Parts: sequence; C-alpha cells; structure tokens
Amino acid sequence: METKEKKKPQVKQDTWEYKDRNYYLLRDKNPLTYTLPSKHSQKYPLVWFDPEAGYERELRYATNHKSIFVDEQKGNVTLKHIMFEMGHLMVPKEKRNLQEFLEKHPHKEVVFTEHDSVVEAESHHDYLEMELAAMNMAYEMDIDQAEAILRVEKGSSVNSLSSKELKRDLLLFARQQPNLFIELSNDENVVLRNFAIVATERNIISLAQDQRTFKWASNGRKLMTVPFDENPYSAMAAWFKTDEGLEVYKSIEKKLK
Repeated sequence: METKEKKKPQVKQDTWEYKDRNYYLLRDKNPLTYTLPSKHSQKYPLVWFDPEAGYERELRYATNHKSIFVDEQKGNVTLKHIMFEMGHLMVPKEKRNLQEFLEKHPHKEVVFTEHDSVVEAESHHDYLEMELAAMNMAYEMDIDQAEAILRVEKGSSVNSLSSKELKRDLLLFARQQPNLFIELSNDENVVLRNFAIVATERNIISLAQDQRTFKWASNGRKLMTVPFDENPYSAMAAWFKTDEGLEVYKSIEKKLK
C-alpha cells in the first residue's frame, strides 16, 4: 500500500535587504527635533493591513522584540522614541525592527520618506538629460521664438534686451527650468501670442480698455471679440489660426518688417 508523502511546509523566503537606511522629513521640514509616533493611539492610529492575514494589524516599535506587530509581542515591551534631528534619521542595518516599522508606518511618504540613492541617481540622470535637451533647444532657437518664450517669464521687459542678452537669458531659463522651457518651446501659441503683443506694442492693432475687442489701430475697424474670461492675447493667438485670422496675421507680418 502506497503511503502519501507529507508535504513540507513552505518556508517564506526572507527578502529583506540589510543596509543602513536614511529617512528625511518631507516638505522641506527641518525642525531641531521631530518625534514620530511609535505606538498605536486614538490620536495617531498605527495599523497596517496584512494582505496574507486579511485584516489590519496594530503596529508598535519595541526595542526588545523582533516583531513590530503588537499581536506577536509577548511579555514586557521596551518602548523608545523615534526622533528625527534636523529633519533626518539614520537607522543602522542592525536595527531591522525599526527599519521594518518605518517601512509600514502610515506616515511614510506623508510625513517622511526613505532616501534611496539609486532612485535619486536615476532621477538626477533624467533631470540632467532634460536640462541638456533644453539647453540645446535654447542654443538653436531663433530670436523671435526666444523673445516669445522669455516674454512669458519677463513680460514687456524683453523689449529692452539686445539679441545677445535674449540668448543669454534664454539659456539661463532653459537651465533653471528645463521642463517649463521645453513645454513652452513646443507650444505654438506662445509665438502667436507674442506676435499679437508685439503688434499691439507697435500700434498696428489695438486692444480696447475692457480687454474684449481687437481693432486695427489705423482705422478702428474691429478684428475680433475676445471670448469671455479668456486672456486676450491667447484668444488672438487662436484666432490667427482661422482663415480670417490668417489673412490678418499675414498683413501684420508685412507691417512689422
């Protein structure tokens, strides 16, 4: 008679990475000291949903227990404050229970976060690539588009800048805010909006005091009505794309030369 072999109980593999870990308070908080709640209370509920057990388990940091779960801590417990100093807390690899407690703490990614050098390096690499792309775009950009983009940041003060000053400020803008620079560079309305502003400044077209109507400055003939609650120059930029607006655009372009 065959006997069934007893199945060996599966041993859960320990995947925890032993290493020193650094934690930082979020939102640029750097108080002299900050104490993180280390045990469950009505004011600071510390529970973690255990997907294997199917229910929430109460957390507690006890220095004399390996487990961070209250239901596994038998006997006396020794509690200790978890304190950030100047917004920073370093936990050595030997204090695994504290690291595991912080990993499951409800305030993680809300009040504090763990510093990950690999993730930070990847993020920094991506940022440098974006910065380089923005700088290259700025270097190759023609002067009219450069003026249009800088006007978003500097307003009418760009009118007093020389070509070299425009290029210099554009490169600085691309380096300091590469994401915004690339976004503006890919927005064709930025150039059209600047075109409308320049045409107004040169007194080719005029904008009524109520900001609702554009007219030819020479004869007062109405060109377009600005839709309610829209920026007049953004509305004009969109209008330039219509058949009627395109004819006006070409006419203004000749007058600006």
